[in-house]
Amino acid sequence: MQDVNVYSLAAEGGAQLSAHFKVREFACKDGADPVFVSPRLVQVLEAIRQRFGAPVTVTSGYRTPAHNAHEGGAAKSQHLYGAAADIKVKGVSPAAVADYAEQLLGDHGGVGRYGAFTHIDVRADKARWRG
Repeated sequence: MQDVNVYSLAAEGGAQLSAHFKVREFACKDGADPVFVSPRLVQVLEAIRQRFGAPVTVTSGYRTPAHNAHEGGAAKSQHLYGAAADIKVKGVSPAAVADYAEQLLGDHGGVGRYGAFTHIDVRADKARWRG
């Protein structure tokens, strides 16, 4: 299992995880506290931001089991562990983001291709799919 850090949304929501990402960006949309975030996921998202030179918006990060079920997420979704993010990169197609993420992750991690966003996760094995 990979490292995952646990933060309090109320106490640490504004804390910087990296140059361009804060804890609150990974918080569950149901407002739950705590927030689980993989440092490796943040590194991958920073690399994507650097590659495209554009802001990366996390549309879904950590999810509680209840919120994941509400969203129709997989039973063992990486979002449940703080190891996944659905993202949009300003001015860049989701397909271009996915292509780069596949290069970046190599034989590890998940890349989901969707029409309006790209799913990125840092699982140990390799997974690729279209939504």
